[in-house]
Amino acid sequence: MSRISFTLGRTGVCAAALLFSTTLLMAGCKSGDANEQAAKEGDKKEEKAADAVPVEVAKASRRAVAASYTGTAALEPRAESQVVAKTSGVALQVLVEEGQKVHAGQPLVRLDPDRARLTLAQTEAEMRKLENNYQRATRLVDKQLVSAAEVDQLKFDVENARAQYRMAALELSYTTVVAPISGVIASRSIKDGNFVQINTPIFRIVDDSKLEATLNVPERELATLKAGQPVTLLADALPGKRFTGKVDRVAPVVDSGSGTFRVICAFGDEAEALQPGMFGRIRIDYDQRADALVVPRLALLEDGDPAVFRVREGKVARVPVKLGYAEGQWVEVREGLKEGDQVVTAGKVALRDGTQVQVIGEPQAKVEAATAIAQGDEGKRS
Repeated sequence: MSRISFTLGRTGVCAAALLFSTTLLMAGCKSGDANEQAAKEGDKKEEKAADAVPVEVAKASRRAVAASYTGTAALEPRAESQVVAKTSGVALQVLVEEGQKVHAGQPLVRLDPDRARLTLAQTEAEMRKLENNYQRATRLVDKQLVSAAEVDQLKFDVENARAQYRMAALELSYTTVVAPISGVIASRSIKDGNFVQINTPIFRIVDDSKLEATLNVPERELATLKAGQPVTLLADALPGKRFTGKVDRVAPVVDSGSGTFRVICAFGDEAEALQPGMFGRIRIDYDQRADALVVPRLALLEDGDPAVFRVREGKVARVPVKLGYAEGQWVEVREGLKEGDQVVTAGKVALRDGTQVQVIGEPQAKVEAATAIAQGDEGKRS
């Protein structure tokens, strides 16, 4: 009896040990499976993070934006004059040089006046002689010693002589060439001692006190551009400087050949550094919104209707937008976005609707925190 009990006791101990070993083995298998599953989930997350497309983003914000028309044109002086000699003669003295400012009526060059003076003296003597004859005739006509016809002829001769005298005096005044307008001497083509022919250009004067730029604008802008609107000019020759002016006048006639009309912009004393002939980029502002929702131009997609990629929760969505005014690097969004929305500005080529993205420059702590939360959720489910 005791032998049987001992045998059963040993058998029970063995069975218990076997059961305990089996339990440990199963627990180890389950633990291994869980670890393997966690490793696989981690690999999937890493692969998912690796598949995210890096992008740069900007937020939709509010700022003032102006509606404008831009174009290019060369600057021209408001007034320009080719100074010509109205009489012939030797240039005795050239009084101005290139680049010198002059005012209207200022002497520029003196020509030899001797011939003109002799002519004036001759015509003056002839005029005095005829005037004396006419006065004697008027006294004798009452005594019937001179006919009325002779008096009329003498009167005509006197008037003719006076006209010749005034012509000779005018010729003498032409020996001093004066500036017809105020401005700056742009060119000079004579020197002291040169013989100057009549009607020969000898100076070029430009009025640089007010410069103009003429734009040929498409006819669709005819209703928007008006005289008095503000103008901004950037000159290639003066980088970094901005000059302001205004629309001086608008030609109301559209050229049928080109479909354009002329808009003349004027720049006055506030643009002293500008010079005639300079080439500039001109912007005419014709409207402005003080609080417009804008995004960078770079955010706009190039294909199809206006749209952007909006970023939310690590994914992008293609969002159609309605655009308004554009100014510089900004474009107004009238519909489709709200303030604070993130839009992709760089990396758009590789994106499709729903693509997973990683924002360049996003704080790494946020990414790690999101990863930790995701791993904690997975542990709870296990």
